[in-house]
Amino acid sequence: MVNNGEMIMLTLSGPETYYDYHGRGFGTQYLLCEKFAEKVGVSLRVEVCKDTAELISRLRNGDGDLVAFQLPQTRRDIIYCGVGVDSAKTQWAVREDSRELADTLNRWFKPELIAEVRREEDFALSTRSITRRVYSPMLNRSSGVISHYDVYFRRYAPLCRWDWRLLAAQCYQESTFDPQARSWAGACGLMQIMPGTANHLGLPQSQLFEPEANIAAACKYIAELRQHFRDVRNPMEQTLFVLAAYNGGSFHIRDAMALARKYGRNPYSWADVREFVLKLSTPAYYSDAVVKHGYMRGSETVGYVDRIRMRWAQYRGVAGGDVSMGGMSVGATPKKAKRRNRFQI
Repeated sequence: MVNNGEMIMLTLSGPETYYDYHGRGFGTQYLLCEKFAEKVGVSLRVEVCKDTAELISRLRNGDGDLVAFQLPQTRRDIIYCGVGVDSAKTQWAVREDSRELADTLNRWFKPELIAEVRREEDFALSTRSITRRVYSPMLNRSSGVISHYDVYFRRYAPLCRWDWRLLAAQCYQESTFDPQARSWAGACGLMQIMPGTANHLGLPQSQLFEPEANIAAACKYIAELRQHFRDVRNPMEQTLFVLAAYNGGSFHIRDAMALARKYGRNPYSWADVREFVLKLSTPAYYSDAVVKHGYMRGSETVGYVDRIRMRWAQYRGVAGGDVSMGGMSVGATPKKAKRRNRFQI
């Protein structure tokens, strides 16, 4: 482990073990392992297994350094370590030839570490950990101006063939129109672009907080997600899937679609799939054989889509309509809106 500078953690997916959330690892066991790896000066890599049999097999084969999951204490060929007392205990396992690692873990582990990492996780997942200023959801109702960035929404909406007001609604949900917003996970700017995503899209790190560049990159990413979900033929349905993937990750949404298909629901209907997005926080579902990426905080993703839909509907009362294409805008604006609806946000 120490020789190659990496520690490999084997575990199962779950809220207490490990899950990916906006590109950041979470779960009590993962966060403890992360602290331990930092203490001994190595990087941490996670390998998620399907069941305990795979955990034990891969540990024996040398595919990992430790198992971060409570295994039955019936094996004689592995060493159980990292054990606290009573309800405060956690249990890891290493190979019997890794006695030095086990001893190091036992010396390092303290029961109070569990409460510490849970507090850190709770804070990271709360809105308090998002550094941003909150602006009004609409700049000027009477003139139909949503934000200071409407010109960019209008300019780049055609890249992803979306209504510019949908982009505005999504932007408000992401950053409340704060170009300097930064999340605990490192997402930056108006559309909360992750640094890794920025690299993929060709957006220099120096431009992450520039409004026009950030919005342009987000539209490029949305276009990629639309291509990924091109099998969802209905334009409005596809929009909802893309919004969900922008927030929760396309791989989790594909898992929910697979569950919908398995249970006889329509995998191309968001109304059906959203039910299984929510169920991906339940062991019986995130451990299902058709699920490839495990646990998901589905309630946040469903709420994200719902709130953007509502705000988009409200923004469509703004002066300046759109050219509809199967229910979706392509970003154009007619010369004159026939009427303006009154609404509250």
